[in-house]
Parts: sequence; structure tokens; C-alpha cells
Amino acid sequence: MTTTNSVQFPGEAGTSVPQQPARLAESTAPVRRQSTLRKLKEAAKSLLPTPVFLSLLHHKEIGRYPNLLRPTTFNEKILQKSLRPDPWFAELTDKLTVREYVARKLGEEHVIPLLAAPEIFTREVFDALPNSFVMKANHGSTYVEVVRDKSTRSFEQLSQLANHWLTLDFYKIAREKHYREIKPRIFFERLLLDNNGQIPADYKLHCFGGRSGKPLIYILVISDRFGADTRGDIYDADWNHLDMAIGAYKPSPKPAPRPENLDAILAAATTLCGDFDYVRVDLYAPDNQIYFGELTFTPGAGVLPFTPDRIDYEWGRLVPDAFLSTRPPLPMHSVSAA
Repeated sequence: MTTTNSVQFPGEAGTSVPQQPARLAESTAPVRRQSTLRKLKEAAKSLLPTPVFLSLLHHKEIGRYPNLLRPTTFNEKILQKSLRPDPWFAELTDKLTVREYVARKLGEEHVIPLLAAPEIFTREVFDALPNSFVMKANHGSTYVEVVRDKSTRSFEQLSQLANHWLTLDFYKIAREKHYREIKPRIFFERLLLDNNGQIPADYKLHCFGGRSGKPLIYILVISDRFGADTRGDIYDADWNHLDMAIGAYKPSPKPAPRPENLDAILAAATTLCGDFDYVRVDLYAPDNQIYFGELTFTPGAGVLPFTPDRIDYEWGRLVPDAFLSTRPPLPMHSVSAA
């Protein structure tokens, strides 16, 4: 997946201007003007106060302006969390530092083996990696590069991509405040494959009311994430396929069979969401094993379209209003305790 240096609203494509021969200079003039206009547009966005920026972004993606003072929808309350994140959000959103929390809460065996997390990605680091691996950045979404066969990739290619990721300020995309506290790092994990040699489906479990010990859980299953036929299906905790969609994901023509280890998947999510009123817990479950993916407190940055739209209101009733909450901050060492 490709990212750009420009600050973009979600769903807005970036504009790249490749080098052109001199004889094509005249034909590329409109492209250059477009690039200049985009840079001006992005600069103007960066000057907007955060509430104004988020209101415009919400209107663009959802079709209405949000009520940030008295939020009622799921997206409005996620925007509220972006404006006023809990103090532990950054450490548990960081894809490297969260690993310790998960190991303590769930068990080391459920954390994908870490191959390397170098301060600097060098050729020596590349040479020491196995034939297959996944390269990631810890400070944002979509910074994932799957390498099935290292012989088909060069150090220069991956280094260029890694360096590009490190220049990106994920906060600027949708002003999720806790991302500003994450120091960008590149790291490498073992590539998870099932018995058929395929990348397993991504289970994104939206967990409401985790502090009660009996959370309400909805499961978004993303299949063929890195393929040509990516699908997103939503199930309840009893594996009933729900007639709804989140974001741009299209449902599969036929619902997937109930996973053999569904109870274990739900139990893992229940354990990991126990400190929070809402969190999305991402898991992988190949061949009856369970591996942790990430914790997400502000999914879709609060501009996540639902189909039908009423789900935005229904899920909103499940999330407490952060501005009205009186619960004290929970220090990281308390959150991490097993």
C-alpha cells in the first residue's frame, strides 16, 4: 500500500508528478499547476484549528457536521477521543510498546515474533532477516510491507520505503492527538501464514464496555487484505452475519463458516479490552492459533462511514461521553499489570 507526503483526508487520492522528458513539458504543465494547488491546499489545511479541521473532515466523509460538544454518534465520540485521548493511548497504540502489555495480559505466545526493531535500518539488518517477513512502522496505519521472498526485494527498495514512512506525521492526516507522542520506528515481524500458505484473515473486534467484564463485541473480518478481492464482513459474537458495512469494504458473496476457535478469539479480545470502555482489538487466528495485531482507540479517525447510517447512532449509544466521564486517569504501569 502506498502512502504520500501530502496531508490527505481519508479517501482522497494523492497526486504524484513523475519526471518527464523535456518534449512533454507543455503537456505536463496542468499537472504541475495541480500539484502546486494541492500543496497550497494542504498548507491551508494545516493552519485550520483542530475542531474546524475535524468538522470539515467529518462532513466530507460522513455527510454531516459533527456535534463535538454533545456527541451522540459513534464517529462523534471517536472524534472526541481524538481531541482528548486518555493518557495511555499513545503507548498502547504504538505497535512496538503495546507488545509488552499484550504479553502480560494475554501471554507471550500470542505476540507475533519480533525479528528486528533497529534504531537504523541497515544492510546488515536486511541481510540477517529470514526469507519471508513483514516490515512495519509503529506510528500509524497502513505502514505494512509483506515480503514473501527476500530474493525478489533489495535492501535499497525497502530502505527507501522505510525512510519514507519515517518522514510521515500520521497526526496530520486526521489530528488523532495521541499519535503525536509516538516516536517513529521501523520493525520486522515473522510473516504469519496458515496451513495453505495464505495470509490469515484480519479479525477486528469492536469491544464495547470492556470494564464490565462482559463486553458487547462486533467482529469485522477482513479477508484477502493484500490480494485483489479484499472483503469485509461483520458478525456478532454468535457469528450471525450482519447486514451492514464499515467503510469501503464490500461483503463476501457468502458468509464465512464459524471459526473453530471463535470462543478463544472472543476470550482473547475480552481480556485485552478489560481496561477500556471501548477499543478495537485486532487479532489473527490461523489454524486455531491466536496472534495479536493491534489496539485501536480511534478507528477510522472518527470519519468512518457506516452502511446503513443508523449504525453510527446505535454504536454511539454504546460509547460513554469522554467529556462527561469522571473516571480518573489510569497510569500505564497499572494498565500493563497482568
